Amino acid sequence: MSNIIHSVTLDSDKCKGCTNCIKMCPTQAIRVRKKKAKIIKDLCIDCGECIRVCPYHAKKAVTDNFDMIHNYKYKIALPAPAFYGQFDKATDINSILHALVKTGFDDVFEVAYAAQIVTEKTKELIKSGELETPIINSACPAVVKLISTKYPSLINNIIPLISPMNLAAKLARFIAEEKTPYKGKEIGIFFITPCAAKATCTKYPLGLKESCIDGVFSFKDMYLRVIPHLKDNTQKDDISKAGFEGVCWANSGGEVSALEMENYIAVDGIHNVIHVLEEIENEKLADVEYIEALACIGGCVGGPLTVENNFVAQTRIKKMAKTASDKKVSEEIGKVNALWETPVFVRKPRILDEDMTVAMEKLAKIDEIYANLPGLDCGSCGAPNCLALAEDIVKGYSKETDCIVKFKERIAEIANEMLGAREEEIR
Repeated sequence: MSNIIHSVTLDSDKCKGCTNCIKMCPTQAIRVRKKKAKIIKDLCIDCGECIRVCPYHAKKAVTDNFDMIHNYKYKIALPAPAFYGQFDKATDINSILHALVKTGFDDVFEVAYAAQIVTEKTKELIKSGELETPIINSACPAVVKLISTKYPSLINNIIPLISPMNLAAKLARFIAEEKTPYKGKEIGIFFITPCAAKATCTKYPLGLKESCIDGVFSFKDMYLRVIPHLKDNTQKDDISKAGFEGVCWANSGGEVSALEMENYIAVDGIHNVIHVLEEIENEKLADVEYIEALACIGGCVGGPLTVENNFVAQTRIKKMAKTASDKKVSEEIGKVNALWETPVFVRKPRILDEDMTVAMEKLAKIDEIYANLPGLDCGSCGAPNCLALAEDIVKGYSKETDCIVKFKERIAEIANEMLGAREEEIR
């Protein structure tokens, strides 16, 4: 039994066993058994593709109850930059931040501002010449988990910087303890997330010994709470600190544009990311220096927990970024450490058997069963493809007649046997 915890969960009552999810899962982490989907936890990377494609809304991301903020004396919201693109009535970033405070927070700290610091730290590390190329960004936890699950040879290519979300949390707590009488657990840090991967990362952060974030709320939840407060058109103090470069991180290409590099790739969409990672492993991208890889189409604005159409949100973000002007971050750069505190480890692969001899025998059996399957990869059996079905059969999770083609063949054999027996009786 895996002890890995995920934000992505399944509501079995809503699941109809339609197999849409198994076809889209990039790590083959879903099976359909007895007309219900099952998530294999040690393969799931929380990318949220299953949430996006499930027509019955049986997959969902677990986030926290908003009322938990009242357990803290000083409450700070961390809005992801993509949050700004969700509102058609907002005139600028400042109005959104003020509306956010009115929902019950005492302060806000923009993840976009932390993104600017990560940009500066990234430039420093690139300049050092000590990183393996092509360098892969570390901002998207789904991509980092994908690499640790399927492409472990590329772990050392990931830039060893914590995500803007986690850096924002560290900075927010540090500054709050400086300017308020509150300390430690009296201060609550709450991230507003566009996706399931970051929701999970607030509990189990990549590159950190422990999380600095106390709770996580989805865009969908906070959108409904913020909307009523956007109607206030009175003049407001400028509490936004993020500049143009940080806000642009919400869209695919925003990070690399801030790095001012020439030989880079900005790839979005988990299946497109997989293609690029395979190209790196095959040494076909030797001339590329930096890769910005994001699991969602369009970047974080395309996250499965967002409200607005990602293409509309991208346009709004570009407009918002222009109003953010050219704000700098030099005064904050040295206040907290942005480097990984702990390395990202290879996720232990699923093994056929602890005994190597037995494992090799099972592998041979998988090859034998696979050769006998039709190779249609239709998903009707409840596995993503025929090879996965062959492995499931050897592990005892499935049987050969789960394949609809093999099932029809078996039915035909039984029918012929019965017909032959009947003819014998007549004779």
